[in-house]
Amino acid sequence: MVTSVVVAAHNEAALLGRTLRTLLADAEPGEFEVVVVANGCTDTTAEVAGSVPGVTVLELAAPSKPAALNAGDRAARGFPRIYLDADIELSTTGARALAAALSGPGVLAAAPRRRLDTTGRPLLVRAYYAINGRHPAYRNALFGRGAIALAEAGRRRFGPFPDVIADDLFLDSLFGEAEKREVTEVSTLVATPRRTADLLRRLGRVRAGNATLRATDEQVRRARRTSWLVDVVLPRPWLIPAGICYAALTVLAATAARRPAARGQWGRDESSRTTGVAP
Repeated sequence: MVTSVVVAAHNEAALLGRTLRTLLADAEPGEFEVVVVANGCTDTTAEVAGSVPGVTVLELAAPSKPAALNAGDRAARGFPRIYLDADIELSTTGARALAAALSGPGVLAAAPRRRLDTTGRPLLVRAYYAINGRHPAYRNALFGRGAIALAEAGRRRFGPFPDVIADDLFLDSLFGEAEKREVTEVSTLVATPRRTADLLRRLGRVRAGNATLRATDEQVRRARRTSWLVDVVLPRPWLIPAGICYAALTVLAATAARRPAARGQWGRDESSRTTGVAP
């Protein structure tokens, strides 16, 4: 059984090599089929990917994550299939565990546990993630981890990836609770923005993308607006100062999300993309 890994990469030369080497460090010959789709790149992303033995590299002229995922899907042949963000380190052992989780009865999708890197971040960023990191919306969810594994039957739930920003929320919406599995022994380290302004830009884009997806698909998981307060802050009164920061940043992000600039295909936080293994 070959596990296929699809990586959509836009100007990821700084981090992609590490991602691929971590993934394939302990791989057996023929165990993984890795397809990297460099899209709209103005750096050496394709060259970096091509320098790693066994990696198939495709190039698209325009920057578009959905188009890159679809191109990768057309090229990939194996299942389970892992969709891995270019800046996320997933070890060989971790990839195997995600694939193995899909052999459970009725399990069609799996994702790792997320860890948040807030080292050296300013107070407001750390305060926001003190709440976000405990938010129940992330329990048994597929989004926000940078890696999602699908069984072949799970991939048959949809056709091409839609032209939306929130591809992970889209995938999450396709599966019921019993069909998803958070593989707690596997984790991915998600870099948080290094500046408060970068956090606001990221939140604005995420909210815009989520709102667009929810407007077109009523099956998409909807956030409970007071969950951060009821489920996170009130049971932990020491988080009240962080909760105030979280609420203020969320309101500012909601305003930013209504701006047209928030809806770009590869809108992302560049501050967290620095060279810097998940178990």
